[in-house]
Amino acid sequence: MENFKFYMPTEVVFGKDTESQTGEVARKYGTKALLVFGKGSVIKSGLLDRVKKSLSEAGIDFKEFGGAKPNPTLAHAEEGVKEALCFGADMIIGIGGGSAIDTAKAIAHGTANPDSNLWELWTKKVPLEKSLPVGAVLTIAAAGSEMSDSAVLTNESIEKKAGINTDFNRCRFAIVNPALGSTLPKKQLAAGVTDIMMHTMERYFIPDIKCDMTDEIAEGLLRTVIKNGAAIVENPSDYDSMCEVFWASSLSHNNLTECGRGKDFSVHKLGHALSARFDCTHGESLSAVWGSWAKELYKEALPRFAKFARRVWNVQSDNDEAAALVGIEKTVEFFKSIGMPVTIHELGISPDDEDIKKLSFDATMNDTVKLSRIRPLDAAAVEKIYKAAL
Repeated sequence: MENFKFYMPTEVVFGKDTESQTGEVARKYGTKALLVFGKGSVIKSGLLDRVKKSLSEAGIDFKEFGGAKPNPTLAHAEEGVKEALCFGADMIIGIGGGSAIDTAKAIAHGTANPDSNLWELWTKKVPLEKSLPVGAVLTIAAAGSEMSDSAVLTNESIEKKAGINTDFNRCRFAIVNPALGSTLPKKQLAAGVTDIMMHTMERYFIPDIKCDMTDEIAEGLLRTVIKNGAAIVENPSDYDSMCEVFWASSLSHNNLTECGRGKDFSVHKLGHALSARFDCTHGESLSAVWGSWAKELYKEALPRFAKFARRVWNVQSDNDEAAALVGIEKTVEFFKSIGMPVTIHELGISPDDEDIKKLSFDATMNDTVKLSRIRPLDAAAVEKIYKAAL
């Protein structure tokens, strides 16, 4: 087991109608909140009004800032920084899914550092040494941003998507009402289930490290998401299953499942390159390449893939390679069963050889960074995975 630090400061308020407690929790952190949300679903559902009512009752002033995109953009976050500074916000609250919450985190960083370029802060050219408190009112189980130390932005001007990991990304509080998930389209629920699984698997397939306790947590989380994820895609009004998926989403990306092992987000790097260039849904970009990634690397982490097959999918084969291949196939079949694409063409795009080469350089930062803790992947190896995923 590797040395690790586990830090989880987020106060979680979980259950039905918990959005009515937003003001009570938020007043611990400030008195003027910028409310960040997407394109209007939180307005149509009445959620925004309920949150505003709770904030008003707690004596918290607020300003609305809508328009967060599914792949959050730098330009929109920069606009939010201007709004927050003009309003004098002392905290930022994201209302929605990962896109709204990641946008809120970016705005918090930019507002606390008004003399710095946000993209330079984001890409660590300028050190991030302070931020504003961020809160989340969650509407979908997917990104896990409500408890994670990470956030992602797309710089559309250069077609680059980049993440930043910092304890300043930790939300001070997260309001989680799983009942809100019942109104989501099934495609969005399925993409969220996929992202939860990826957050867990990206930490699991790292060989040669004994870490039994963390393995037990990860395997149980995956079994829970597979069972209950299928249930909510079939029946979004299944509240009990929705609760399981929402809680799994938070735990999958709050670093719990990497304690003692760390993480390897190579599949995310492949997906980020796709979504930056082609504006694909995040979860779909991951399922489209996962099978090809797994088949490229499984032999070099054979005991891990075999254990995954046996513990998560109940594969009975005593032969490690046979078990690993069945586990990979069962995972791909699960993605298919909930309506997720498992090839790049199923994303509705047809990149040519030049596009694939550009994607491989995007994923590896112009071939300066090697991906994967199983085997280092340079741009040529990543290009091979993309081509196999077509």
